[in-house]
Amino acid sequence: MNNIENYNKNVFEKIKHIDENGIEYWFARELQKVLEYQKWQKFELLIKRSIVSCINSNNNELDHFTQVGKMILIGKGGHRKQVDYKLSRYACYLIAQNGDPRKEIIALAQTYFAIQTRKQELLDEVFKELSEDEKRLKIRKQVKKGNYGLNQVAKQSGVKNLAKFHNAGYKGLYNGQSADDIFKRKGLRYREDILDNMGSEELADNLFRIIHTESKLKRDDVDNEYTANSVHYEVGKMVRSTIKDMGGTMPEDLPTPNKSIKEIEKDDIKEKLK
Repeated sequence: MNNIENYNKNVFEKIKHIDENGIEYWFARELQKVLEYQKWQKFELLIKRSIVSCINSNNNELDHFTQVGKMILIGKGGHRKQVDYKLSRYACYLIAQNGDPRKEIIALAQTYFAIQTRKQELLDEVFKELSEDEKRLKIRKQVKKGNYGLNQVAKQSGVKNLAKFHNAGYKGLYNGQSADDIFKRKGLRYREDILDNMGSEELADNLFRIIHTESKLKRDDVDNEYTANSVHYEVGKMVRSTIKDMGGTMPEDLPTPNKSIKEIEKDDIKEKLK
């Protein structure tokens, strides 16, 4: 349990269920085993804390936590009812957030379910109403802010060579490609920014990488450059694995937009001056 690769997409996907309406869910009893909680009573307390978090976030807990009963076989051919819960992805995310942070698998669950949950948040009805250019502008601002925060945490974690640190993240996410490789593949001109030349989906992929690398550096209290670079690489790989698991397009296969972010911003200014 030393790195993300040991608990890749399969550990959570293997216990995922799909109902007759195509909606995904997890059973709490199965998640309990994956998250390495030995006693159901302790895990149910975690579920109840997560339900409180759900309510405090102004969400209807019944949409995410559904108590169900299963009949299980006991000695001498008898049966008894066993309490279980059907959990939404968001419920699993809350359980991971409220779980024991000392458990490596809990940290990985936080990353996995947070990536999925945040991706869904970006696809809500309000976001869908935006044009592609508006989506790009919105996410690019978040990426810029995220990178600023990540840089500060990386420095505190012992990183001196930020370019190498960021390349580690790109290599994890882009299957070995560095920032320079991405730049060349996109056919960009001198001094153009690769992030300014990504569509909304590719930007979102990188935003998740940035957010969860910062979180893991803090959570693991990383204090040296080598480990920080390794964390960035592994989180990039985890995001890539999740994209594949969701049936998404790998970031290197996404098209490069015709206009850069700077060109969109210039067009916006011209439009406002008319």
